[in-house]
Amino acid sequence: MEEQRVRISDIAEELGLSTATVSNVIHGKTKKISDETVKRVMEMIDERQYMPHLASILLAQNSSKIIGIFINDNEKYEGHTLEDFFISSSLNHLSTEIENNGQFMMVKKAKCADEIIKFASMWNMDGIVVIGFCEQDYMDLRNHMRIPFVVYDGFCDNPERIFNITIDNYSGGYQVGCHFKEHGHTQAVCISDNEIGVDRERLNGFYDSFAPGTADFLLIPMQKHERWAFYRQHLNTLKNASAIFAVSDYYAIDIICFLSKQGISVPDDISVAGFDDIPMCQMVYPTLTTVKQDGSLRAKLAIEKLHELKEKKTSETEIRLPVSLVIRDSTKDVSK
Repeated sequence: MEEQRVRISDIAEELGLSTATVSNVIHGKTKKISDETVKRVMEMIDERQYMPHLASILLAQNSSKIIGIFINDNEKYEGHTLEDFFISSSLNHLSTEIENNGQFMMVKKAKCADEIIKFASMWNMDGIVVIGFCEQDYMDLRNHMRIPFVVYDGFCDNPERIFNITIDNYSGGYQVGCHFKEHGHTQAVCISDNEIGVDRERLNGFYDSFAPGTADFLLIPMQKHERWAFYRQHLNTLKNASAIFAVSDYYAIDIICFLSKQGISVPDDISVAGFDDIPMCQMVYPTLTTVKQDGSLRAKLAIEKLHELKEKKTSETEIRLPVSLVIRDSTKDVSK
């Protein structure tokens, strides 16, 4: 049978001290405790191999130095949420900034705001970064939690007591539309799995820059096998277009693969552009024309604003970062 776990009360009894004194030593609160007593407690802890519960230590401290990263475990990731290129790239940049600030990163997938509230409170987190949730989730977090948080990749129309770090999604879509139009494309298709939030901003930008009435929209399924079946059903719509704008690089790369399976060449038959400029854009063939955002700057601002929110030093509620079009091999000029 496994030995019974050593408790603080056991150590206190053996040393003839109060449990409060032993607990204070374990939690680093030793200003009013003599060096001799601290030494005795530490020696006994080592001798008895006492292992404090990490969560209880963090709750007892004013600062856990933990920044929680909560990612929406959306069905579109099909069980591979952390393998998504945008998510993994974001985590990489955030990890660098958090470590540079002498803090620790804890990552958790979640389905709803309730999961975030319970987990963040349990670990006494200094702040959290929320990726990919909806506006209602942000409102629930704001109303039921005092831990400062920033919205990293989502739509937040009323960011009171929230810091929203967003990008100019409208401009990104607009730049793609201008690029297609300037290169002779007169019929395009836009693809997205929804028509709200940041995707709606990207679509609106595209529609406003491209010729009115010459861009079709396909609301695509999230699951790949259903999505490819949907593409086969709408193959004529795709073939009638000379350009496709996908609201994410994931869907852009995915449709290039689908078109290739149908014997349709990109960009010779159809030009394709995405959004985000994930690392994979330069690793696929053809390399993907896309809208670039500065992931490093976004992560840096996220951590800076968390500190400002905690210290109540900021009156801002949102930063909208610029984006730029990166032209690569997946689009061509058809005007010549």
